[in-house]
Amino acid sequence: MDMHAAYREVGTYRAAAEICGTTPKTVKRAVLAAAARAKGENPVVEHNYDAVRDVVFERVERTKGKMSAKRLLPVANAAGYTGSARNLRRLVAEAKTQWRSENHRGRRPGIWTPGDMLVFDWGEIGPLFVFCAVMAWSRIRFVFFADNLGATSTMTALARCFEYLGAVPKTALTDRMGCLKGGTVAGLVIPTPAYVRFATHYGFRPDFCEGADPESKGLVENLVGYVKSDLMVAEELSVTDLANANANGLTWCNEVNAVVHSEICAVPFERLVKERELMGVLPSLRAQIGKLVLRKVDRLSCVRFGSARYSVPNVHIGRQVELVAQNGRILVVCLGEIVATHDLVAPGETSILDEHYGGPRPLPTRAVRPKTSTEKAFCALGPVAESFIKGAAARGMTSLKGDLEELAQMEAAHGKEILLAALERATAFSRFRAHDVRSIIAAGTGAPRPAAPGEALIVELPLVPTRSLSDYAIGEGS
Repeated sequence: MDMHAAYREVGTYRAAAEICGTTPKTVKRAVLAAAARAKGENPVVEHNYDAVRDVVFERVERTKGKMSAKRLLPVANAAGYTGSARNLRRLVAEAKTQWRSENHRGRRPGIWTPGDMLVFDWGEIGPLFVFCAVMAWSRIRFVFFADNLGATSTMTALARCFEYLGAVPKTALTDRMGCLKGGTVAGLVIPTPAYVRFATHYGFRPDFCEGADPESKGLVENLVGYVKSDLMVAEELSVTDLANANANGLTWCNEVNAVVHSEICAVPFERLVKERELMGVLPSLRAQIGKLVLRKVDRLSCVRFGSARYSVPNVHIGRQVELVAQNGRILVVCLGEIVATHDLVAPGETSILDEHYGGPRPLPTRAVRPKTSTEKAFCALGPVAESFIKGAAARGMTSLKGDLEELAQMEAAHGKEILLAALERATAFSRFRAHDVRSIIAAGTGAPRPAAPGEALIVELPLVPTRSLSDYAIGEGS
């Protein structure tokens, strides 16, 4: 009942409080607030926690709405709060509500592409575990029962699922289940090497949801609940007879996939026929998880396998990697990630990829490194002087060392621009003695400057009148 209306009926705060099931003080505040609103006023209700409001809001913002009122009470007391813990809980609840309204995660409905996404997860009732998978576009559903949640059971169930579909999707999405997760770096999940090998064999991309985000795979979450209520409980399946459980599961899949799905208003089996054309080809052999070959990346950023060398990105030098040879190719796996792929080569050969070394192999270069003061003064002229030294050294000019001092002094006599032009011309014509440079400077701008031959000049010929050969025939009477 409205407290203001009850007060008008009985006339006292205590009686109105008994009718409304609250305290007289609360009724008084409500009546006074209603009277102020009737006068057009907007009264401000004072609280004993107003002095620490900023402190509480700052702590809630810093902890992203996670800090409890119990942990905030000592902080508020230190800031001057003298009220009860109950009042502080009201302030903390208000702060958290405001923070969540300003920092909520906006979502949009999923738009699925045919043949792209398979979502899978595990559910359980007691000791019986059920593997559930659903194709996002066609809504084909698949279940598989096991007695554990290990990696072997998961990959076996995935292989059975691909065989049931008759093809392989492009991506397999799941949560961060421990049997497939090798680690987490910067929020990104690193799959286990065994799962990478499995995914490579079937040709799909393993993907993982964000942490604590079950909504991103809501398709399979709904399927798990549906399987539990419609199959596991109804059929009273037991972990002691997995063969019977899987047979019932296959029958159930064929039943639910042959009727119209309420979400897509289509039959999943009919959609699968179209979707299968866009999915990957199912391998003829099921994946086998065996022992891997371990190698250490040497200083040449290579690993040896079968007496041959294969390059690896140079960031992995010194690390231990795993080698998987299959279908005429070799895969290099480091920390669950394929870092290099090569075609198998014959013993004694080498397979090198330029991108593993940062680009194509550079040509060998010999930098000019002046040591003496004379060399430093000459090289200070710039790249032209360095080209002059390289050209002279390539042509065996053993007298170059004695000429450098004289060449460096020509700058003061003739100027830097004239000397650089002379050095450039001397390099072009392989004249590396000091007197050659002096002669070029003395010749000045009158020296010829040969140019490379250009393209052939094509000129259209003029048209001339022509005569037939019959005009030149010798007649009978001639």
